[in-house]
Parts: sequence; C-alpha cells; structure tokens
Amino acid sequence: MPEFQIKQQKLQGGVVFLAVGGFLDAHTFEQMEKKINDLFEENSYRLIVDLSKLDYISSAGAGVFIGAIGTAQENDGNIVLVNPSPNVKEVFDLLGLSQIFVFASDVNSALQQFSG
Repeated sequence: MPEFQIKQQKLQGGVVFLAVGGFLDAHTFEQMEKKINDLFEENSYRLIVDLSKLDYISSAGAGVFIGAIGTAQENDGNIVLVNPSPNVKEVFDLLGLSQIFVFASDVNSALQQFSG
C-alpha cells in the first residue's frame, strides 16, 4: 500500500495547493483533516486539492472533504478537486458528491474557479 502523503504549496490570491497521494482511508483521514483544519486556522479557505496521485479514497476519506467544504464556502472560499483517478472519481459519484464539488482537469482551470 502506498504511503499517504500531502504536499502543500501556496499559489497566488491566497489559494493553497495540496497534492495528495496514496490511500485516503480510515487509517489516514485524520492526517488530511488536520492539514485542512490547520489551513482554516490560518484563514486559508481557498483550496485546490490534486487527487491525481491518490490511489484510493474511502467514505471516511471523502468525509474529510464533506466536512471541510461547508466551512470553506462559509468563509468565501471553496475546495476544488483536480484530476481524480477514475476509481477516486467513482467514489465521489457513488456518494453523490460530484454535485457538491467542483472538479477541474488541471491547476490553471482550478485557479479560474477562484477568480471573479
């Protein structure tokens, strides 16, 4: 099983880019939750999360994003998900989350979601 990892980078306009890899499941969701909550404590509510290296997401993993998107949007932010693998996208579809989240094919497309 690939080790779960999160890489963080600040982009223009106060947007934070997170690249997530490995398995986001019952064993690792707390790391993701902590990362997002730490960003919220820094008043960073505009998140782009690259899921292209995420091999697997469970409902517990998806729950982190469900819990976070409301807080982000209440603070004039959002969470844009970039390039999920087909099996990760399928989990979002099955849980009915594809109507809630914005998906983008790349970082530039994701950044455009925050302009305007």
